[in-house]
Amino acid sequence: MTAVLSDPVPRISADAPDWSREKPQRFWDPGRRLLASIRGYQRYRNRGPLGRLVTYVYVLKHRFWSVVSGADVPLNSRLGGGLLLPHPNGVVIHPDSNVGPNCLLFQQVTLGHGGRPAGVPRLGGHVDVGAGAKILGGVVIGDHAKIGANAVVLCDVPAGATAVGIPARIIPALDHEECFE
Repeated sequence: MTAVLSDPVPRISADAPDWSREKPQRFWDPGRRLLASIRGYQRYRNRGPLGRLVTYVYVLKHRFWSVVSGADVPLNSRLGGGLLLPHPNGVVIHPDSNVGPNCLLFQQVTLGHGGRPAGVPRLGGHVDVGAGAKILGGVVIGDHAKIGANAVVLCDVPAGATAVGIPARIIPALDHEECFE
């Protein structure tokens, strides 16, 4: 039995953020509410005395949603637009890390300092990071890359590649027809 894939999966942009991905869908949406508190804080933090007053509200919201979600995403994080945290429990992002637009981080993901090369990770656009993955050190993850669940990434991952394992290694792309045989 062979399957016919008529339309390829549409690619999400690695450059232009899709801000609609961050819009809360309902009241109890901890990942998106946490991101909204960070975006609000970053919007008002340098706007004089009135802006500082408004930032206190966002700091309180950030603390609330951080506790509810169990995530450690600092207010001064460098996050590209369109970030998705569908299950934010245990997500840890180093404040100096760069996360590109339209990325997806599942639960228990860590973007941390250390490793070789020393530094913090930089994720390109539309990077999908599976549950429990750890990306450590000054590694660069290319656009449209995928990091498998529980992978420990200590080296650069090229654009469009998939990295899995401990320590992570690049695996060849699967041909869709192989999946249906």
